Amino acid sequence: MTFSILTDSTADLQEDWAAAHQIDLIGLTINLDGKTYETVGPDRLDSESLLEKMKQGAKPTTSQINVGEFEAYFRQQVQSNQPVLYIAFSSVLSGTYQSAMIARELVLEDFPEARIDIVDTLAAAGGEGFLVIKAAEAREAGKSLEETKQMILDLLPRLRTYFLVDDLNHLMRGGRLSKTSAIVGNIVNIKPLLWIDASGKLVPLAKVRGRKKGIKEMLKQATSDIQDPTAVVAYSNDEQSAQSLKEELLSNGEIQEVIILPLGPVISAHVGPDTLAVFVIGKDGRQ
Repeated sequence: MTFSILTDSTADLQEDWAAAHQIDLIGLTINLDGKTYETVGPDRLDSESLLEKMKQGAKPTTSQINVGEFEAYFRQQVQSNQPVLYIAFSSVLSGTYQSAMIARELVLEDFPEARIDIVDTLAAAGGEGFLVIKAAEAREAGKSLEETKQMILDLLPRLRTYFLVDDLNHLMRGGRLSKTSAIVGNIVNIKPLLWIDASGKLVPLAKVRGRKKGIKEMLKQATSDIQDPTAVVAYSNDEQSAQSLKEELLSNGEIQEVIILPLGPVISAHVGPDTLAVFVIGKDGRQ
């Protein structure tokens, strides 16, 4: 292995897949009912348990990865003469990226020749995971760290992220969506379709009445500008709708493969139950 690839639990990649492809994972934590839960490892909180508690009224919060955790990982890799490429959760949505940057500087003070590259994806969930999958494929094809990083930097401005959320109050409570957008969305069954814009902000893209029309509009938006033949579908506790989305995307003709990734606990804590999302690579950059 020519270099290490690190990502965080917000990429929503299955741990067995990550292990098989030698992807290192580091986890944010979730605070729920007075307890702190890990999101990586054998004792991690699973999304199903979290979502069930949210249906019963629980209001979880999430905490970013701290500087010390990143520093420990970077030092271990550097001491093993292993370059690192960290593909990070959006800096707009979490302080995790900043923690990694601080840790990098601390390690480079002691090991100035070390190679620790950090990419702010301005993405989350399956979008972030999509980029990690691409990085793993590049490394397996023999690409260098620099070549892999440049490929990711080329892809990420063209990464399209579409979220259809059943209850916008979860995003408002976590500070990921404005109060005005959430209130408008919850009036008379209006379902705003959200996306991540060029600056990394989660903002309303379209407003439709009802979930079925929301899914139809999400498909329309997702297939309007496609360059890569692979798409990612993500969901929280609605696998049937995710499978239906997959079939619809495959029938488009331009998409040849659809990867389904269940939303992990960190993202689920912010979007809540019955969320669907689609991620594609477009031809042009996000606006």
